[in-house]
Amino acid sequence: MDLTSVLVLAGLGAFHGLNPAMGWLFAVALGLQERSRSAVLRALPPIVLGHAGSVLVTLALVSLARLAVPPRAVSYGVAAVVCGFGIWRIVRRRHPRWVGMRVNRWQLAGWSFLMATAHGAGLMVLPVTLRGGHGAAVLASQSLLATAVHTLAMLTTVTAVALLVYEKLGVAVLRKAWFNLDLAWAVALVGAGAFAALT
Repeated sequence: MDLTSVLVLAGLGAFHGLNPAMGWLFAVALGLQERSRSAVLRALPPIVLGHAGSVLVTLALVSLARLAVPPRAVSYGVAAVVCGFGIWRIVRRRHPRWVGMRVNRWQLAGWSFLMATAHGAGLMVLPVTLRGGHGAAVLASQSLLATAVHTLAMLTTVTAVALLVYEKLGVAVLRKAWFNLDLAWAVALVGAGAFAALT
């Protein structure tokens, strides 16, 4: 994996870390509920692991397809799925609801997995990983590396944002300085799908 791919994966991870729907808002809410900074920090590992699981499952499924199907067909298939999912996210704005505020770590990880899947986290990473080599071992190592880079960037960002909001800004900042990251993400998915089709 070249430096450009690593930087793009890290950028996508940071962008996901900024999105309140990917977990920092949940972590802050748990911290405010328990009046504890450590509750914020305890919530972040399950959130990030659930997100990483979603990305890894997506990459693993496409890697299996790449072993059985010609590369060009996989590229066009990925492009269609990513573009289609982006368009669907633009049209359908509602978020899935699953858990309340009383959750254990496994439930929190499961929630994060579902949210990352619903937002197409793994789909966004696909166009970057399609440029790699072939063969089971190469695809497996590439999927693990891509997931690790993406997840580390997300963890760094989500931790910084959660602590900043919990300790300094408060959740009221969402009313004053809200930018629709879901819409930006959906548009980025369509762009990534177009990129996958052209490369």
